[in-house]
Amino acid sequence: MKKIVVFGLGVLAALYILNPTAGLFEIIPDNLPFVGNLDEAAAVALLLMCLKYFGIDLPDIFKRGQRDETTIEIDKD
Repeated sequence: MKKIVVFGLGVLAALYILNPTAGLFEIIPDNLPFVGNLDEAAAVALLLMCLKYFGIDLPDIFKRGQRDETTIEIDKD
């Protein structure tokens, strides 16, 4: 049941970000200074959390080459 709820929230967040109604449905109007885009930011955060729940961690995709902690020892005899 939890997976269905998380999936539904992710779909709603994605639809809100895509905004198929061309701005007719807005929680906070975008023309308000400083707070106009907070609803879109919250939808993006919700979508990222839903994707992470299903194992897709998008912020990790953009990390550059992480250091491998494996140490290789070479003997100079």
